Amino acid sequence: MALSLSNYLICFVLTFCSLAEAATRVYNFTAEWVRANPDGLFERPVIGINGQWPLPRIEVIVGDRLIVNLNNNLGNQSTSIHFHGLFMNGTSHMDGVVGTTQCGVPPGGSFTYNFTVNQAGSYLYHSHLDGQYPDGFRGPLIVQDPESPYNNRYDEELVITLSDWYHDEMPGLIKRFLSVTNPTGAEPVPNSALMNDTQNLQIQVQPGKTYLMRFINMAAFAAQYLWIEGHTFRIVEVDGVWTEEAEADLIYVSAAQRYSVLLTAKNDTSTNFAINGAMDADLFDKFPEGLNPNVTSFLVYDPSAPMPTPSLVDEYNEFDDHMLVPYDREPLLENPDYSFKLDVKMDNLGDGVNYAFMNDITYVRPKVPSLFTVLTTGAEASNPAIYGVNTNTFVLEQNQVIEIILNNHDPGKHPFHLHGHNFQCVVRGEENSNDYNPENVTLPEIPMKRDTWVVRPNGHIVMRFRADNPGVWLFHCHIEWHVDSGLTVTFVEAPLELQSSLSIPANHYAACNAANAYPKFQTQGNAAGRTTDLLNLEGAHVSPPPLPEGFTARGIVALVFSILAALLGIAAVIWYGVGELAQTEQASGMERVGVITEK
Repeated sequence: MALSLSNYLICFVLTFCSLAEAATRVYNFTAEWVRANPDGLFERPVIGINGQWPLPRIEVIVGDRLIVNLNNNLGNQSTSIHFHGLFMNGTSHMDGVVGTTQCGVPPGGSFTYNFTVNQAGSYLYHSHLDGQYPDGFRGPLIVQDPESPYNNRYDEELVITLSDWYHDEMPGLIKRFLSVTNPTGAEPVPNSALMNDTQNLQIQVQPGKTYLMRFINMAAFAAQYLWIEGHTFRIVEVDGVWTEEAEADLIYVSAAQRYSVLLTAKNDTSTNFAINGAMDADLFDKFPEGLNPNVTSFLVYDPSAPMPTPSLVDEYNEFDDHMLVPYDREPLLENPDYSFKLDVKMDNLGDGVNYAFMNDITYVRPKVPSLFTVLTTGAEASNPAIYGVNTNTFVLEQNQVIEIILNNHDPGKHPFHLHGHNFQCVVRGEENSNDYNPENVTLPEIPMKRDTWVVRPNGHIVMRFRADNPGVWLFHCHIEWHVDSGLTVTFVEAPLELQSSLSIPANHYAACNAANAYPKFQTQGNAAGRTTDLLNLEGAHVSPPPLPEGFTARGIVALVFSILAALLGIAAVIWYGVGELAQTEQASGMERVGVITEK
C-alpha cells in the first residue's frame, strides 16, 4: 500500500534527526490540584500538570536528552516522577522512586530530571510515592524510532491509554486497605474503566489506511481485555521491545503493560465499530453491585452513522504474550551466574493488617534512600545487609546473568515489573501449576522480552536478564495496592562501579533537606542512617512483628467484630445509662422546682 506524502515527510524528518545531533527536549511541569469527572459519574480533585488534566504526552526521539523541570504546587503532598520502562542507563538517580533513588519533592519544591533516552517504544510516566498516581498523576511517554522495522508499514499513529478510576482519593483508600478492619487484604475495586481518560471516545479513521495503535495501561489495579470488533490486531511491540508480527483478535493488557499493534482500516465506510475494554473482574475479591467493568470507544468510519452497541462475548480468549518473538531474536541467556527464588504470599502481621511478602519479607522504606546508601558506604555497599532487612535487597555483580524464579503462592494474578531493564520471559506456568520445577521443561531458544509480565494464580514465572546497568532498581508487582502492602524487592547492581561513575545533583539533596520534606530521609549511611558501624541496623524502619502463633485472618476478623460488638455494647449501656440518669435528674429537678414554687 502506498504511504501518504505526510508519512514520507515524517520518516524523512525522523531519519534526518537521527543523523543530526540529538535534540534536547524540555518539559516544564507544575503539579497541582484540578477537578475532573472522567467517567461522568463523580467530580473529584485530581493531580494535573500546568492546570490541565489529562496529563500531556511526553514525546521524544531515540537519542534525545529529556529534561523535565518539576515544580510541586500540590500544597499537601510530596511527589516525584518515574519514567516507567526507561532504563536510565548511567542515570539511576533519575528513576524517580522515593526512598530508593531520591527523596520526595516537597510542596513548594522543585526537582529536575535530566537524562538521555536510548530506547524506543511506548512508555508512561507516573508518580512513585505513596500510591499517588491513581489520583491522576500519570501520562503517556512515546519514544519515536527512526530505525523502527515497521516505519514504512503504517500511515498514522494513535496513542490510547487504558486505566481504571476511583472516586475516592488514594490516602483514604490506602488507610482503609491497610487496616485491621480489612484483614483479608481485599483491594478497593475501581468505580470505572477509562480510555484516554474518558468514556465513549470516538477515533476517526480513513478507509484503507494502516494505523500504529499504541495501547498503554496506566491503571492502579485492573488489567483490561481489549479488542476491536471486526478487526484484527497485528502485534509489533510490547513494553518497548519490537516483535515479529503476530496476529491477535484480543489482547490482555495488565497494569503497566504496553502493546503496539498495526491495524488496517476497512475500505467500506458504512459501519462504525466498537473498541471494547473489559476490566479483569477475576482480580476483584467482590464485584460491587452496579459496577460496569467495561469501557467502550468507537472506531469511526462515518460520523453520521450510529455508534454500535458492543457485542457480548462468551469468554475471553486472549493472545498468549509468551509466544511472541523479539525482532532482534536475541537468544536465551544461558548458564545464569546468579539464580534465586522469590516466593510470593499475602499474610497478616501482628498489627492485624494484611501485607504482601517475597521470601517472607514485606518491603518497608529505609531511612536513607538505597542509592544514597550505595554512594556513602564505601566497600560495604556490596553487603546486602546494610540496606536493611525490609528493603529485601539483592546485590548483583556487573554483567552477571541473573535468573529470577518467582513462585506465586497467592490465588491472584500479579504483573511484575523490573526497573532499569527488560527481561527474557523464559518460563510461565499455568494457573495452579505451583512452584517451578526445571525437570521436563524445555526452555525457548529465543524468549520474548518485556519489562512487565503476569504470573498466574498459584503459578510461576522464570525471567533472565544481564546486569549491565549499574544502579538501584526495584522489582515489584505493579498493582498499586500490592506496592503499598510491600510486594517489592531491591536490586543493587554493581554498587562499587556506581560509586565511581555517579554523583547526585544539588537539587536532589535540597529536596531531602527541605524543612517540609515528607517522608523525611537522611542522605548518608546504612538503612538506619548510621555512617559508622554499618552493620548496626538499630533504629531502621522495619515491619510490624508477626502474629501470635495460631492467629489467622479468619481469627482476626472474628476478633475485630467481637471487639466492635463489645464496644457497641458498652456504648449502648452508656447511652441507656446516661438516658436514665438524665430522666432521673429531670424528675429530681422538677421536684425541686415544685418545692420552690410551693414555698
